[in-house]
Amino acid sequence: MVADRKIIDQVSGWLTVYDDGFVDRAWTGPPQFKFMSDPVPPHHHFIDGVATHDLLINSKSGLRARVYLPEVPETGKLPILLHFHGGGFCISQPDWYMYYNIYTRIAREAGAIVVSPFLRLAPEHRLPAAIDDGYSTLLWLRDVANDETYDSELSTKGDFNRVFLIGDSSGGNIVHQVAKKAGKENLHPVKLAGAIPIHPGFVRSVRSKSELEKPQSPMLTLDMLDKFLKMGLPEGSTKDGPITCPMGEELQGVELPPYLLCVAEEDLVIDTEMEFYEGMKKDGKKIELLVSEGVGHSFYLNKIAIDIDPITSQQTSKMIQAISHFVANH
Repeated sequence: MVADRKIIDQVSGWLTVYDDGFVDRAWTGPPQFKFMSDPVPPHHHFIDGVATHDLLINSKSGLRARVYLPEVPETGKLPILLHFHGGGFCISQPDWYMYYNIYTRIAREAGAIVVSPFLRLAPEHRLPAAIDDGYSTLLWLRDVANDETYDSELSTKGDFNRVFLIGDSSGGNIVHQVAKKAGKENLHPVKLAGAIPIHPGFVRSVRSKSELEKPQSPMLTLDMLDKFLKMGLPEGSTKDGPITCPMGEELQGVELPPYLLCVAEEDLVIDTEMEFYEGMKKDGKKIELLVSEGVGHSFYLNKIAIDIDPITSQQTSKMIQAISHFVANH
């Protein structure tokens, strides 16, 4: 009976796991923050220059995606941003308000179509489930490009020679994994033009200096980091595995698109993110770096902070401008 359930694990505010396997993702933190995890219904009409719709990618698996379409003059095809949401592989959905608020801005300012799959979540679906969903969505874009399937917006407006991978936090980890898999696949006529991991969750089992010294924030605490990865990583894996610890991995001979790595100065995991950056440069990979000053992990998803804190607002605008510039130049 439900009354007999016992809590076996909990991530404050975000997630509760019970002994019968049930996972409750209802927000239990301060009520003033709840709106950021509320779903935004799709709207086919343009609101502030962006329309959205949901589509079914795979009827067998049930994989779906949210699509953001900017209202732009009919001057040519639009680049496509394949977006992977964050949440430590355990929470969040692409229709949450926190993503809607930012990715409508990115779609509008970059003049790009954003496709964001509803990734399977751990602990019910441990990795590599979310990576597989992300990669399946990329292969679905190839099917659309080859006219093997049809979407009214992507088929007519999407530029499949300019597909970019972009992801927040754990979604940044997925960006790197999908980019590596894509380098071994014939994606023609799709071309991966770039990869944009934003504050990827790159860590080790041993705490980095920044994990020990940087301030924790509502968007990332050490407890969240540890528990989400414990629930999300493959059985028997540790933080030192390739999904969360790509620092120092051998990338010689691995075909990767140009990267824009976005990091935050006050992020708990900035040290290991910078180690990844240096490793990519050492291996001769094309990688640019954006450092957002004075802010922490996933700051741009916190709508309240954007509204009341000038630094957060300014750094959010700078990040969106940098992403738009990167897309325009690739």
